[in-house]
Amino acid sequence: MKIEKIEVFVIGPEDTHYTWSEDIPEIYQTNTIIKIQTDTDIVGEAAVWNATYFDYDKYTAESLKHILPILIDKNPLDRESILYDIRPRVFPQPPGAQAVIDNALWDIFGKHTKLPIYKLLGGRREKIKSYASTVMYETVDEYLKVIEDMKSQGFSAVKFHTWCVPNKDLELAKEARKAFPEMKFMLDAENNYDLENSLHIAKELEKLDFTWFEAPLPDYDFAGYQKLVNSTGIKVIPSGNWVVDLQRFSEAIKNNTWSAARTDMAMVGGITNCKKAMDISSICGMDCEIMSWGYTLVSVANLHVMLASDNCTFYEQPLPYEMFEFGMNDVLRTSKDGYMHAPTKPGLGMEINWEKMKEKVIYQYHCDKSKNIGYVHA
Repeated sequence: MKIEKIEVFVIGPEDTHYTWSEDIPEIYQTNTIIKIQTDTDIVGEAAVWNATYFDYDKYTAESLKHILPILIDKNPLDRESILYDIRPRVFPQPPGAQAVIDNALWDIFGKHTKLPIYKLLGGRREKIKSYASTVMYETVDEYLKVIEDMKSQGFSAVKFHTWCVPNKDLELAKEARKAFPEMKFMLDAENNYDLENSLHIAKELEKLDFTWFEAPLPDYDFAGYQKLVNSTGIKVIPSGNWVVDLQRFSEAIKNNTWSAARTDMAMVGGITNCKKAMDISSICGMDCEIMSWGYTLVSVANLHVMLASDNCTFYEQPLPYEMFEFGMNDVLRTSKDGYMHAPTKPGLGMEINWEKMKEKVIYQYHCDKSKNIGYVHA
């Protein structure tokens, strides 16, 4: 089998733009998709998600232009060899660039073997509990209505993206716990607190029996997190967006920087490295709560890693989920039992509706056997 052509599509499908913090502008969430065509009837498709201010960003697509010619004429089943050839050398690359290639190669391997990726990775389970992951709303009442709605759909857990203002966030936490004593809750502070406020809110959330406290400090503030972990009993985890290499990730795990780890396949270079991060955490007796925010092809890649591991406790279902399903024939929906169930089709297991998807293309190009980049005007 040989790779003959690769297409790149940057999709901007949103009708409404949301945010996750009072001081963050409305977010533009980009879906960058690659399509790897082989000399057989197997096509590999994968995507990564980017979040930027003021406009959709093309930086993952732009960085791929300098990598994709290396893949032409390669055997897509030689994944480890390809990953070695495209590894960052003199200068760093966006981790999403390697990730989207890695995931597309896994998609091809799964379709070749007629197996879902999670089974190729060792398949530890067929389902995982879900939590609904909110955007930022204006009022506490809006959050309470969302919790009620999610509960009626079968969710037993909700994570709040809030104003990231300690006192306001704590008010929401208290009201949510009062109204829903049996629900599991998490709070994500988007790296926005200082250490003093982090310690205070952590202790208050512990009293409210929150499941975890996420990203109060920047992920790389290892000393701050260690103080926080050593001073409170609540599960404290990073955002998973800042530690983008396995060496640094492993260092943080071995030093007990967090109560549990957090990463995402796009942050560490794809499914291959994400599974390694899960295994590193597991060896050290630590959970790794994978982020699965993003469009369907992004979320399902993370789901496959979760299902191949037993040290991730929840799947993250981003809200409003209809937006993230754009252009897909297959989608990910938490079932009435509160679980996300495994894909059944081979590879990533999600089929794209290309006619629909191409309605929202804002940038595209291809690389073929000439190894040149050919642009298509959207």
